[in-house]
Amino acid sequence: MLVRDIMRSPAVVITPDTTLQDAYRTMREKGIRHLPVVEGDVLVGVITDRDLRLATSALAPAPFPPGSQVSAAMSRTLQTADPLDPVEDAARIMRARKIGCLPILDEGRLIGIITGLDLLDALIRMTGVDKPSGRLEVRLPDHPGELARLTSFLSHRDLNVHSILTYPDSPDSVRTVLRVGSIEIRLIAQELRRAQFEVLWPPESPCPR
Repeated sequence: MLVRDIMRSPAVVITPDTTLQDAYRTMREKGIRHLPVVEGDVLVGVITDRDLRLATSALAPAPFPPGSQVSAAMSRTLQTADPLDPVEDAARIMRARKIGCLPILDEGRLIGIITGLDLLDALIRMTGVDKPSGRLEVRLPDHPGELARLTSFLSHRDLNVHSILTYPDSPDSVRTVLRVGSIEIRLIAQELRRAQFEVLWPPESPCPR
């Protein structure tokens, strides 16, 4: 999945001479928390609802009046992404920079924006949790062919795999989380255990309430 698949386009934008009050009103009306600031066709800043609160708070050393221009409070140090960037790269950048959005530029032109909520939507789509399915989690040795052995086991039982995610569990093993097209997930888990797979979810015994 690429950034272009999840970005909001066109992005709602404002200009540097927009007042803080009008920027806040736009956020409320559009149900958004981030506004790219453009001058002509050039992205010159980003302002967030947090920026507005900090700029106008009575607790600020020198709060701005609501009629002040956005240019006085916006962030000018910008991190952007390309529409062809992988979604996971965008997520890594946002986490590392501790930012809530990424304006998307194509040849220097603003064409969209992604936020943390867009990344959560992408995670839901990538995991297949939005489709009727069952969840399996299996610990596999970190060796070539192990994932193929697992998917082969499932395919021989006519089970459709909606998604597969893996992540390191230890130096010599990985956790594999799958969404499969069945609600009989405990029966599948039993068969996997009989085939010597280490199933982590669902547990062998129902969780106590």
